[in-house]
Amino acid sequence: MGDKANVHPGAAGRATAADRPASVRNVVLVGHSGSGKTTLVEALALTAGALNRAGRVEDGGTVSDYDEIEHRQQRSVQLSLVPVEWDGFKINLLDTPGYADFVGELRAGLRAADAALFVVSASDGVDGSTRMVWEECAAVGMPRAIVITHLEAARADFEEMTRRCAEAFGGDDPDAVLPLYLPLHGPQGPDGHAPVSGLIGLLTQKLFDYSTGERKESEPGEDQLPGIEEARNRLIEGIIAESEDETLMDRYLGGEQVDIKTLIQDLERAVARGSFFPVLAAAPAAEGAKQGLGTVELLELITGGFPTPFEHPMPGVTTIDGEPRELKPCDTEGPLVAEVVKTSSDPYVGRISLVRVFSGTLRPDQTVHVSGHGLADRGHEDHDVDEKIGALSTPFGKQQRPVTHAVAGDLVCVAKLGRAETGDTLSAKDDPLLMEPWQMPDPLLPLAIQAHSKADEDKLSQGLARLVAEDPTMRLEQNQDTHQVVLWCLGEAHADVALERLRSRYGVQVDVVPHRVSLRETFAGRSAGRGRHVKQSGGHGQYAICEIEVEPLPGGSGIEFVDKVVGGAVPRQFIPSVEKGVRAQAAKGVAAGYPLVDIRVTLLDGKAHSVDSSDAAFQTAGALALREAAADATIHLLEPVAEVSVLVGDEYVGAVMSDLSARRGRLLGTEQVSGGRTLVRAEVPEIEIGRYAIDLRSLSHGTARFSRSYARHEPMPPQLGQKIRQEAQKSQ
Repeated sequence: MGDKANVHPGAAGRATAADRPASVRNVVLVGHSGSGKTTLVEALALTAGALNRAGRVEDGGTVSDYDEIEHRQQRSVQLSLVPVEWDGFKINLLDTPGYADFVGELRAGLRAADAALFVVSASDGVDGSTRMVWEECAAVGMPRAIVITHLEAARADFEEMTRRCAEAFGGDDPDAVLPLYLPLHGPQGPDGHAPVSGLIGLLTQKLFDYSTGERKESEPGEDQLPGIEEARNRLIEGIIAESEDETLMDRYLGGEQVDIKTLIQDLERAVARGSFFPVLAAAPAAEGAKQGLGTVELLELITGGFPTPFEHPMPGVTTIDGEPRELKPCDTEGPLVAEVVKTSSDPYVGRISLVRVFSGTLRPDQTVHVSGHGLADRGHEDHDVDEKIGALSTPFGKQQRPVTHAVAGDLVCVAKLGRAETGDTLSAKDDPLLMEPWQMPDPLLPLAIQAHSKADEDKLSQGLARLVAEDPTMRLEQNQDTHQVVLWCLGEAHADVALERLRSRYGVQVDVVPHRVSLRETFAGRSAGRGRHVKQSGGHGQYAICEIEVEPLPGGSGIEFVDKVVGGAVPRQFIPSVEKGVRAQAAKGVAAGYPLVDIRVTLLDGKAHSVDSSDAAFQTAGALALREAAADATIHLLEPVAEVSVLVGDEYVGAVMSDLSARRGRLLGTEQVSGGRTLVRAEVPEIEIGRYAIDLRSLSHGTARFSRSYARHEPMPPQLGQKIRQEAQKSQ
């Protein structure tokens, strides 16, 4: 595709590219941490003329990873948009974090994009998490291309890495993953390594030399053409196999020379519909250079081969009441439907929402309907409000460049939407609509926190609310049993960023405390207790006596109260008081401070005084009776058990099963899944899997996923229960 520059239809000029959806390309960059995504974004921005030198915006500042936390951690932790213009096209480059803890940012980038660039390091190869993202893209038919970086590494081998990419991504058809260019190496250095200095186009047989820091096109030497013949023939056959012209393969095999323009058109169609996945090479520009190796070729592929927003299937849209609504994809004149794909806070501007417009046109000062549903379990209350949007802008590093409007198919930043959260839908005030949410990973690492001081306590609630509004992969829990504030995260790095943002962005200092699991207590057998509350001191006295019997019930029964008093030993009006006292004491626990469950309490007898008996006195007597019954009984501590499902590569199944058994888990079975993976199901006590999100990642080298759901409470081993009782007594 190296000879396609400046021939794209509709290239009417840089100023109007964003007004025409056909001239917009939304591309997300995917790859493991350290693969070079951010460096590649900056190289593309430099080649497109958006930067004056590598990594610098025209009037200062960095183009990507500009957040202070990213500077300190030396890695991307959030989705970043870098828009550039090239040859009459607007290209929205979405740079995603590669670390597994920030997969929520990656999912948001996939939602906002129409195509994906998979960035693979020649020195590291393809990791398991990148394979899983490829499968996600394949499931929805998203067009993809592969970019191999770090070709300067001593042992980098483009051909070998291309072969490995074909194995990892090609599935049943490795010929769907083929290079469009082969790298050309310069003279060998003292270390014996020959750096890549240019590319040779397999289709056009043109040479593109980057050794001077700027791309120069020339004809290859006669000695260079034989070296590409095999790869060229394979590429042509791969393209023809995807051609809509069913006669083309027979004609080609019959010796007919296929026109290069026909091949390029078929290639672009195959890339756009997600059936062919070209491999390219890229490298950042050297100091003082104008273009990085392969960046022009990559921009040509994006503008010529990647789909327009018109080709992006419209996500499901309903009315607020849930009635399906059919809309034309990318209709600039249609009803307004836009989605908040990222929310961030700026200390000077306030809340900024990154929005993908799917239908209609968004304008400043427009009153829109903001709708958010379906995330109540993560601390996001359902909401439907009308808000007036502020200024519209496009980001570039820390800068916000004002724009007058955003049409369907484009991405834009919206200021001052006070109630909008990530995942919310923006629609017309008089025609409110709701988009089907994208899939978000479940946060499975608990982080129990408490305010560091009284001043922090006053700000904690608001700071946490803002934090989860920005990041729906976090879940905020106010645990009623343990009275802890728990922030559920995706991993340690995710938790660290959350704490740092609370401190630096919202001015809230918190302390991390041990996470407590919601235990229960129950009676192991029958027991009886007598509650005597008799106080006689001047004036009104207190008099209440009750006798109860307690027996265990099956799990999940709760507390059952039975009245078997005969002869009016306890007056009828005070029997509810006894029950109230029993239930209040049960909520406080009788052994280690955990709620008492699954018992039947039978009131058998009691005594009352005509003057001194009262509601309060019998409540106290009921509580005392339950405590006395517990003192003479064996009390079991019940721990929650979760059903855990682990999706793991076959090579790690044994290690995962052994680890689950070591956590007191009971294996329920395994199930073979496509792609060389196995689903392992087990029941494991929740107290054993508090850090499982971290441990499983280490055990499987980041390739496994797991889910968990509450199964039931069951008795804890006596020795462990005794240890918890002793700790509870020490803390009292």
